[in-house]
Amino acid sequence: MAVFGLTGGIASGKSTVAGMLSALGAEIIDADRLARQAVAPGREAYRKVVAAFGSGVVGPDGQLDRQQLGALVFGDADRRRLLESLIHPYVRRESARAQAEIAHRRPEALIFLDVPLLFESGMDRGLEAIVVVYVPAAVQLARLKARDRLSEAAALARIDSQMNLEIKRRRATHVIDNSGSREETRRQVTRLFGRLRAQDSG
Repeated sequence: MAVFGLTGGIASGKSTVAGMLSALGAEIIDADRLARQAVAPGREAYRKVVAAFGSGVVGPDGQLDRQQLGALVFGDADRRRLLESLIHPYVRRESARAQAEIAHRRPEALIFLDVPLLFESGMDRGLEAIVVVYVPAAVQLARLKARDRLSEAAALARIDSQMNLEIKRRRATHVIDNSGSREETRRQVTRLFGRLRAQDSG
C-alpha cells in the first residue's frame, strides 16, 4: 500500500482526475465528502460551526447552508481559519480510519488523499508523493466563473482563499496539466498511475 496526495485549486479539475484514477483502480479518500459528513446535523462539528457562525448558516432543512457559510468565510482569513479548525481534525481522523480499512481490504492498493487544502491543512506530511492538478490562472478563473456563475470579483475571492496554484505546482512531486482536452488529461493520468504502480511494485 502507498498513500499519495492529490490536490489542486478550485476549478482546476481535481475531481475529474480523481475519477480517472479511481477508474484505473486507485482508492480515493475524498476530504470534501468527509467534511460534509463532519457537519451533518447532530454531529459535534455541526454544533461547533453553528455556535461559531450563528443560526443564519443553517438552511430551512436543518443542514448547513454551504453557500451562506462560504459567503462569510471567503475573503475573511480569520473566519476561514476558524471554520477549518472546527472541521479539519475530523477529516484527518476519518482519513486515517479509511486508510486503515483499505490497507486491510486491499493491501496492494494505491491510495490518493483527495484534499483541496492538502498543504494548508498539513495533510501533505508523510505521503509517498503529491500530485497537483494544474491550470493557468486565466483558465482557472474562466472555468470557475462559468461553473458557479460567479462575477469576476466573487470568483477571485474564492481563488484567493486558497494557496496560489503556482506555489502548489512548485511543491508537487508530479503535475497533471489539465488545461487541455479531457483526453490529454486522461493520458497524463494513465501514464502517471502506471509509473506509481511500477514504483510501488518494485
